[in-house]
Amino acid sequence: MLAKLSAVFAYSALVWYFMGFMVLIQLILVAIVAYLAAGGSYQWFYVALRTLPRDLKAVCRYIGLLIQVRSHQRKNLNIADIFRQRVAKHPNKVCFIFEDKEWTFAQVEEYSNKVANVFKNHGYRKGDTVGLMMENRPEFVCIWLGLSKLGIITPLINYNLRQRPLIHSITIGNCQALIFSSEVTEAVKDIMSSLPSDITLYRWSPISNTETVGLGEKNLTTMIDEVPSSPPDVIEKVGYHDRLLYIYTSGTTGLPKAAVITHSRYCFMSLGVYHVPALKSDDIVYCPLPIYHSAGAALGIGQAILSGITVVIRRKFSASQYFPDCVQHNCTVGQYIGEMCRYILAVPPKPEDKQHKLRMIYGNGLKPQIWTQFVERFNIPHVVEFYGATEGNANIVNIDNKVGAIGFVSRILPAVYPISIIRVDPETGDPIRNSKGLCITCKPGEPGVFIGKINPKIPSRAFLGYVDEKESQKKIVHDVFSKGDSAFISGDLLVSDEFGYLFFKDRTGDTFRWKGENVSTSEVEAIISNLVDYRDAVVYGVEVGSDEGRAGMAAILDQDGTLNITALADGVKKALPSYARPLFIRILRKVELTGTFKLKKRDLQREGFDPLKIEDKLYYLNPSGMYELLTEEIYVHIITGKIRL
Repeated sequence: MLAKLSAVFAYSALVWYFMGFMVLIQLILVAIVAYLAAGGSYQWFYVALRTLPRDLKAVCRYIGLLIQVRSHQRKNLNIADIFRQRVAKHPNKVCFIFEDKEWTFAQVEEYSNKVANVFKNHGYRKGDTVGLMMENRPEFVCIWLGLSKLGIITPLINYNLRQRPLIHSITIGNCQALIFSSEVTEAVKDIMSSLPSDITLYRWSPISNTETVGLGEKNLTTMIDEVPSSPPDVIEKVGYHDRLLYIYTSGTTGLPKAAVITHSRYCFMSLGVYHVPALKSDDIVYCPLPIYHSAGAALGIGQAILSGITVVIRRKFSASQYFPDCVQHNCTVGQYIGEMCRYILAVPPKPEDKQHKLRMIYGNGLKPQIWTQFVERFNIPHVVEFYGATEGNANIVNIDNKVGAIGFVSRILPAVYPISIIRVDPETGDPIRNSKGLCITCKPGEPGVFIGKINPKIPSRAFLGYVDEKESQKKIVHDVFSKGDSAFISGDLLVSDEFGYLFFKDRTGDTFRWKGENVSTSEVEAIISNLVDYRDAVVYGVEVGSDEGRAGMAAILDQDGTLNITALADGVKKALPSYARPLFIRILRKVELTGTFKLKKRDLQREGFDPLKIEDKLYYLNPSGMYELLTEEIYVHIITGKIRL
């Protein structure tokens, strides 16, 4: 047996060596051809030589990713099948660490089996949809993993949502049932009268008890305790291309949209993070991100599910505890989003800053202005910045510590990974086309929208879009570089340098990012309008000093001076999650409308919230959650960071 294994390993090593050698030869040949085609430009040849090591490393890692995902595809494995392989390999290895409690791979498997058995006994089957609304904890993962064993699709609902956005998320996901945890009971109570009458509610709590909250809900905790932990008897095979999750994204307009995540898509996203940045099986990953979102659910938790890595889950992010947690749990890899890095940097220095064992952090949104300061203060050897959309088919990664870059596109072999930056109208985001009606590729230094070519025959290049097909079509651009082709259009403005490194510039249209979340202005405008008795209101994002993204600001028409600012604050707090609440209010006594009777949002946005430049009355959302008059002194404190928003 040992001799056979040795032979297999030797053969695998030989295959890898041969593939790497062939890739190198191909890159050199392509570089020579491209060099000659470019008219023998010495500058191009210099760029090619500079980027060859980077491109070769990325291609080899990408090949490793493709080999693994195609192996799973050939065997038609689902996520639960792959996890079961990890359990068989090391059942007693720690899978999750949460609040000082350790969950082994075997325990996660057993708990997820119990969940599957409960819902099988209740008649659920492949293709059914059961929503899940719960704060970060291992049981959250166990529940959707268990449901997936039956082929049940699980929409992961943001536990911060309230009222209309929450109702919408449940209904747009076609939820036949909703699992909610005890901490969000009040949010569910508030919308009960608006939910479909046939939806079944399951309430989960950390402690098993027989109490109910008067919603006619079933006690999921008790039911899980009462069923066996053996694998469920599955009648319908759950395949590699079947739907696994719906992960919500605000997109560019409107209410939250349910992005379709199949087993294959989850596999590609998660294993991409494992292979391309070169994670190791003995790493310990720190995940303080919300695990209802793709960054936490797939890029973080997925390292445990698919690659057998131990993942530390934190209930909610804490800037002051980030590095102490990493020290306590011996983490070697940490996750982040840009806002987190800024908050962590604002914490006073302490010994744990450099006592950790982190060899790498990965995530998105680390602002170039604080990148160097962050890695030097906290002694971070390697930053892996990535870019991608939950619903998209185009993801890029910065694998070589290039400060500020979110990824790169090869200047030698761009066709290997078919992504591009195209020219667009900066106001509308619509592609600018040439005389043939095709899109125009941006040159280095020229901002444009990031796109990914669609190929339905290749899972990694397919565009799955949203549950709502009409919304999906809005994210597709046709006749890109040839008649009949198509691509996913991100809506994000990027720019490349001469070496192919890509840098984020902004978002097109009205959507802006704050606290790591996309905020739809049209959604917030609709809610604000209702709260102020249908007055004209416009919402937009404004830059706040060195803060990441844009803070929300609402300009409201109040000609007679009767607006109740206190009631507005109370309504905003109840109707909107914290990241979507306007942090600034501008009271307009008169407005200038466009030809289509809309407030001139761009003009208001450019004017910002400086009381020295604006005669209108201004308010800001203070730490107590009330709108307070914005004075010149407070404005200076906000800009300098003395007041944190």
